[in-house]
Amino acid sequence: MKLLITGGSGQLALALDRRFSRANSGHTVVRLSRAELDISSRSDCQRIANEIRPDVVLNCAAYTAVDRAESDADAAFAINAAGAGFIAEAARSVNARMVHFSTDYVFDGTSERPYVETDTCAPLGVYGASKLAGETAVFEADPSAVVLRLSWVYSNDGANFYKTMLRLGSERPELRVVADQQGIPNFTGELADAVATLVAANSEKHKQQRGLYHLSAAGVTNWHAFASEIVARAKLKQPPAVTAIATRDFPTPAKRPAMSALNSARFAEAFAWQPPNWISGLDRCLAERGTSA
Repeated sequence: MKLLITGGSGQLALALDRRFSRANSGHTVVRLSRAELDISSRSDCQRIANEIRPDVVLNCAAYTAVDRAESDADAAFAINAAGAGFIAEAARSVNARMVHFSTDYVFDGTSERPYVETDTCAPLGVYGASKLAGETAVFEADPSAVVLRLSWVYSNDGANFYKTMLRLGSERPELRVVADQQGIPNFTGELADAVATLVAANSEKHKQQRGLYHLSAAGVTNWHAFASEIVARAKLKQPPAVTAIATRDFPTPAKRPAMSALNSARFAEAFAWQPPNWISGLDRCLAERGTSA
């Protein structure tokens, strides 16, 4: 099976490439960076689809600068909304299965339990609004597409909260981390394994399992507790104190939802997948430090 992965320099794309490029996997992977494929260009999307003729498109390309998006809305919507539609349109034109990745930031954080797919969306900022518009664009271009919402993604690649905590934890005696935003951390390696389950189910039966799914580990936590586990499990030489603070003590241009955990029961049932606890993902990520390529 031939897979096209867009947004190729991002942490999720790298994890997917590693997962599908394993020896004897039977897959051919083409991973393209933004320099090689700008999904905000409809003609670029169609040209690449025609050249590669993939069986599956995994669209990881996204504008992910949550705070910068507040003052750069046009760029965010060009990639996250219009671009998502363009790559879905191109995938459909070559009969490729379209898998698009979205975000927990489509919600406003007022729920008292993990969000399910049928909950009302109400983004708090430009980033979330652009990703929600992208979901609509994908389904309009390809009604048989799969959209997977993810949350709190981290890995040993790129820039993310986990890596920031490791770096600052080695430099500072204290880390001050917000404790009033709840969610579920997700290691890209475990997300990639789940996506592999979906891709393997590429029969006609499973192609009917189109639509929107939440994909997440289990176990709700908060940023402070996540940081505390990172510091404790990384066994730093001089571990810092991890102090809980409120969101109001760490203002940012974009508002964050107070609760953005995702319930992945629908995905688990559809694809016979068992969501791991987020702690297992953290242990695996720490164990793989220095091995990512």
